[in-house]
Amino acid sequence: MSIVQNKKAFHDYFIEEKYETGLVLEGWEVKAIRAGRVQLKESYVVIRNEELNLIGCHISPLQTASTHILPDPVRTRKLLLHAEEIKRLIGKVERAGYTLIPLDMHYKAGRIKLEIGLAKGKKLHDKRESEKQKEWEREKQRLIRSK
Repeated sequence: MSIVQNKKAFHDYFIEEKYETGLVLEGWEVKAIRAGRVQLKESYVVIRNEELNLIGCHISPLQTASTHILPDPVRTRKLLLHAEEIKRLIGKVERAGYTLIPLDMHYKAGRIKLEIGLAKGKKLHDKRESEKQKEWEREKQRLIRSK
């Protein structure tokens, strides 16, 4: 079940591969995410010291769940992935010019997971082309329904 999606990522990037990662979260963050107070729009993933980190993900704290601490809504959060997969991603990001973008935050077996995508940036003409393709698909569906 999806919590939040980064629809802007599909508009701005070509997604080559997808990986499902775990997140290292604090208790108040889990409660806020379950309440739907999370935003992925301006976030991205960086590699530091052979670890994946989520930067720019905004989790708004609940007033009732975070009374005894000072929450930081946009703190850097560590992503959990197998070491072998991290090494493969490091190679692709450093050599092939890819970037890592968070695509979707969802539940899996009671845990909160983040789907990240290995992506290449779209140029302006690519964005226009994909928009034309979407319009054509909608028009085809309208024509099929009207018959």
